[in-house]
Amino acid sequence: MAKNQQLPEMSAITDTDLICFSHLRWDFVYQRPQHLMSRFSKQFRTFFIEEPIFHDAADTFQVRLTAESVWVVVPLLNNKNTDKPSVITRQKQLLQLLFSQKKIGKFIAWYYTPMALQISSHLKPRMVVYDCMDELSAFKFAPAELKIMELELFRKADVVFTGGYSLYQAKKNAHHNIYPFPSSIDKAHFSQSRTCCEEPEDQRHIPPVRIGFYGVIDERFNIGLIKEVAERRPDWQFILIGPVVKIDPNDLPRTANIHYPGNKLYSELPRYLAGWDIAMIPFEKNESTKYISPTKTPEYLAAGKPVISTSITDVVNPYAHNDLVYIADTADEFINAAAYELSKSPAQTRAWLNSVDAFLENVSWDNTYMQMLGKIRDCMAGSTLQAGKLKSVA
Repeated sequence: MAKNQQLPEMSAITDTDLICFSHLRWDFVYQRPQHLMSRFSKQFRTFFIEEPIFHDAADTFQVRLTAESVWVVVPLLNNKNTDKPSVITRQKQLLQLLFSQKKIGKFIAWYYTPMALQISSHLKPRMVVYDCMDELSAFKFAPAELKIMELELFRKADVVFTGGYSLYQAKKNAHHNIYPFPSSIDKAHFSQSRTCCEEPEDQRHIPPVRIGFYGVIDERFNIGLIKEVAERRPDWQFILIGPVVKIDPNDLPRTANIHYPGNKLYSELPRYLAGWDIAMIPFEKNESTKYISPTKTPEYLAAGKPVISTSITDVVNPYAHNDLVYIADTADEFINAAAYELSKSPAQTRAWLNSVDAFLENVSWDNTYMQMLGKIRDCMAGSTLQAGKLKSVA
């Protein structure tokens, strides 16, 4: 939190709950939704509604209160009837039951996926927030109707946030009240990597040089790049932390110097980062990565780790433009960048780290939360509460 910065006045909206509809599960990977909802739960009673899970018992839902004071709600639907109209109707019924049991009256509807409109369009929120963190329609297995549903969500939304500047540029003409909020960091958490020294058991045996990645390993991951670099530099070790989804694990490169420790808790990441020489963001350049703003970029930097990334737009600008990360789209470029970084003197590293710290000084999820809260407060005060107005898309 920046010095002398105060939380926005909340007196007008403390009687309001927040209902967040997400396509991501709370316990999957700790990222933007978790960071933001954990902070909003300090001001609102916050419910995080996940997509349904099918089981062989009656329709119901699981509700649990997290350590961050977020109510996580998982609809459980009987698997004997999975046709779409039935699934939607039954989720609506469970939502009504949740609202009744938890005595939800006035509320803000917060969406991470437009598809959730199918189960919530009958609700009457006090206002609607769309936090457009990714271009979901470009992701593998995206529903065909997602773009249509997003247009409907733009019509309903009172305020729209985007997960980065490039996504903002693509969406800015779709709504009258839209703001970019790129990936941020919990600096206190990741700066632990600069001083912690206890090596995780499953990383302790891996020799240097260590080049690491954490995150979801999916269709966005540049398998070919990692395979070529690893084969050409068998003296370097590549550590790939995270769940493998939407791709066949058998397609991943398997060499003696590539290591897959699996998924790790958010709390564990600083210890792994501490043992790396370089961190990387080896994403493909395709439709699914065109507008992403990887949260791991500032996290790696806050940990004090040099970063090599492919030329993802929101990594190139601002990070590469400020000489904070290396950009490499080919094996030659990656190897040259890593070799140069490994040859730097301590004085060069200190100078770079000073630049990193200056750049990240006011970057934090606390600041992002407060700014979003201010936009919501403005809407609740009526200054921008104009749901239904939609600019033509350029």
